[in-house]
Amino acid sequence: MAKTLDAVEILKHRYGHLPGFDQGVAQERINVRVAMEIYQARQEAGLSQQELAELVGTSQQAISRLEDADYDGHSLSMLQRIAAALNKRVEIRLVSTD
Repeated sequence: MAKTLDAVEILKHRYGHLPGFDQGVAQERINVRVAMEIYQARQEAGLSQQELAELVGTSQQAISRLEDADYDGHSLSMLQRIAAALNKRVEIRLVSTD
């Protein structure tokens, strides 16, 4: 393997042969993207986690978890509540796995 600093490529080289590896990587990318979207939208609105939590009707800790890339419990209903509080909407697309 040629030298690389790409973490995904390194992991794929080491563990890519394991069943479910590609699916796991895809799921982690989704988690990171959702967390980043929530964080960026909150920042653009100039809100703290506590302020967003109050608008959504949840706790600051829940917002913190949702902004954590390691969290995998995102629900569509919570994302819709956050989007509504930030005057946004949730968009979902189905794309080819090829």
